[in-house]
Amino acid sequence: MTRAGFVAIIGAPNAGKSTLTNRLVGAKVSIVTQKVQTTRFPVRGVAMAGEAQIILLDTPGIFTPRRKLDRAMVRSAWAGADDADAVVHLVDVQAELAVQDGSAKPADKRGVIDVQTIIENLQGSKKKVILALNKIDGVKRERLLAVSQALFETGVYTEVFMISAADGNGVDDLKARMAELMPEGPWLYPEDQTADIPARLLAAEITREKLYLRVHEELPYAASVDTVAFEEKRDGSVRIEQTIFVEREGQRAIVIGNNGQTLKWIGQKSREELAELFERKVHLFLHVRVRENWAEEREAYSAMGLDFDV
Repeated sequence: MTRAGFVAIIGAPNAGKSTLTNRLVGAKVSIVTQKVQTTRFPVRGVAMAGEAQIILLDTPGIFTPRRKLDRAMVRSAWAGADDADAVVHLVDVQAELAVQDGSAKPADKRGVIDVQTIIENLQGSKKKVILALNKIDGVKRERLLAVSQALFETGVYTEVFMISAADGNGVDDLKARMAELMPEGPWLYPEDQTADIPARLLAAEITREKLYLRVHEELPYAASVDTVAFEEKRDGSVRIEQTIFVEREGQRAIVIGNNGQTLKWIGQKSREELAELFERKVHLFLHVRVRENWAEEREAYSAMGLDFDV
C-alpha cells in the first residue's frame, strides 16, 4: 500500500530547515545561506521513503514580524503547519544552549526566543508534532538530553529526534518516521520528481542565494530576484533573464561591485548551478534595478505565493 502526505518543517530563523529539506529530498530544492530568514515562501520538496511519498514544506522562519513582508512570511509558515499531516519543529540545539549559558549574542536571541513562541502556538494542537534537535555535532550527550527533556516536558511533542542536517546524522531515522505518519493513498507526484516549484521561481531563488552568499555582510534583506524571461532554445539550452531589485542606489552599487565583478561572480555561480539542475546549457543575463517599494507591491507577494493582505 502506497502512502502520500505533507510534512511541514517549522522553526526559528537559521535552524537549518532548508538544509534538512534538501537532505531529505536528496537534491537541492531550497536555498541555503548564512543569512537568516532567506526562505520567503513554502517550498515543496518531494522525498521518497520506500512506498511512502513525503511532500515537505520548507516554511519561512518564524520570528517577530516588523514589516508587511515579515508578517506574510510568518503567516505562510503557520498556514503550512495547519495544512500538513505532520509537523517537525526543528530547533538549533547549539543556539538553545548558548541562551542557557548566557553566551548568545543579541542577534542570536531573536531566533532562539521564538522557539518558545512556537511552542506556545503549538500548545493544544492536534497535529503530530515531532521535535528535531539539529546541529548536535560536538555537543555532549548529557547536554543534549537536558535540552530534549526540557522541551519535551512542554507537552507539545510526541517524540524527539537528534540530528545533524548538514552531515545527515540521524536524518534517515527521522525520514522513516515521517513515512510511517503519511496517510495511505496514491502518490501525488511522479517518483522521480524532487520539487513542486516552477522553474522560473527556482531559478530566481538560486540567483538570490548567490547574491546573499556574496554580499551578505553589506546587503540587507531588501533585495528580490525576478525571472522576467525563461526561453527554451532549439539547441536544447535555456535563456534566462533576471532582474535583481534593491531599494536604494547604494545597494545597486554593492550588487554590481567594482567594474561589475560582484555581479559577474553572482551570475557565474548561479549559471553553473542552474545548468546542473536543469541538465542543460544555461544562458543567464542579470540586471540590477532600484525599486524602493518592491516589498509593498501586491505583484511581488503573488509571485512568491504570499498573502498580501496581512
